[in-house]
Amino acid sequence: MNALTPPAPFTSGEATRQWLLRLAQAAVAAVHPDALLPDNLPAPPAGRTQVVGAGKAAAAMAQAFECAWWQQYPQAELGGVVVTRYGHGAECRHIEVLEASHPMPDDLGEQAARRMLDSVSGLGEEDLVIVLVSGGGSALMTLPASGLALRQKQAINQALLRCGAPIREINTVRRHLSAIKGGRLAAAAHPARVVTYLISDVPGDDPTLVASGPTLPDATTPLDALAILERHAIEIPDSVRRHLVSDISAPQVGAPGFSRDASHVLAKASDALRAAQGRAERSGVQVRLLGDDLEGEARDLGRAQGRMALTAQGEISAPLLILSGGETSVTVQGDGRGGRNVEYLLGLFDTLKGAEGIYALAIDTDGIDGSEDNAGALFGPGCWDRARAARLSVADHLARNDAYSFFAELDDLIITGPTRTNVNDLRAILVLPRAS
Repeated sequence: MNALTPPAPFTSGEATRQWLLRLAQAAVAAVHPDALLPDNLPAPPAGRTQVVGAGKAAAAMAQAFECAWWQQYPQAELGGVVVTRYGHGAECRHIEVLEASHPMPDDLGEQAARRMLDSVSGLGEEDLVIVLVSGGGSALMTLPASGLALRQKQAINQALLRCGAPIREINTVRRHLSAIKGGRLAAAAHPARVVTYLISDVPGDDPTLVASGPTLPDATTPLDALAILERHAIEIPDSVRRHLVSDISAPQVGAPGFSRDASHVLAKASDALRAAQGRAERSGVQVRLLGDDLEGEARDLGRAQGRMALTAQGEISAPLLILSGGETSVTVQGDGRGGRNVEYLLGLFDTLKGAEGIYALAIDTDGIDGSEDNAGALFGPGCWDRARAARLSVADHLARNDAYSFFAELDDLIITGPTRTNVNDLRAILVLPRAS
């Protein structure tokens, strides 16, 4: 192929944009619960089967589990309750689906957590508890530890999100302020056997971090949580400090009662990236995979990857796709509308400055970037001139954390609605060879 002649998918800017969108759709489809649960069912127990769960994918996981379960075991008893984000529900016949707030917890999330604990209490050794967990579950099943109030957890959660703390630190704090996370849900279900199915949205795919590990013993301590709050200079109410200094309620690694339990990670960011990689390679595009666990400040990562794309363009003779996943952070300093994916893209946009032949897409695989209605955004080289014509200031929008409004003005937002899965972010930069 002549290096100056683009392959068929990239004969126009619109064709290239559509190619990137189909790439993202394939990645999301590969990690949807419908594709994951039917082949991973346990054998039915001699007793009852209770299903509980939380997360942005929890309702779709419950629906897929229930459908597959009744097809394979039509005589087995089944019931339970799961909670998901508002608007992310799915219809189930035997598992109740509740909805609550994310990322800021609300009282309905607290009620849902109490309902889950009630539904698994009083079970015996012959019973089975299925726990369906995905990203977002930590905020959706918010049950404060004894002596703490929901408003205190809400304030600390908001402060952690605004200061740009990584998800590992956020979930460490959440576990130690909770009456259900950090293995406490499983402890409440014992002596029943607990089998957990996870769709991971955390870098590194540590199961204890997904939804703050409600069924897995905790390797961290309350003092670790206290140190995180102090390091980020977050105000700590006296009751919270007393709790973190004295709490010993979380089951620790090696705790008795967990030996019969099992956990299975059904999907993770690398699965979505592999699906995107396979689709790209079938189009004749080379792929450079940077990893599925990238973290850091979103705009800074965008700038760094922009420099990488510009360097690569001077070296390649065939189209190159730069892929990455993970979860970046945004240190909120302004009052604009945004999310980590559009902020990443705006940092990238600022670095590329309309460079010919470079296109970029970034989405949250759950369909919601931050707290807005978009999954992310997509831009090509022509967007730079359109932004200048519209008198849009990149520096101003970055200063106000207002990347959503920037890409909305250009009509470049990607709006999918809830996908009912969640393996975190997908970032794709398509670099076409530089023309003479």
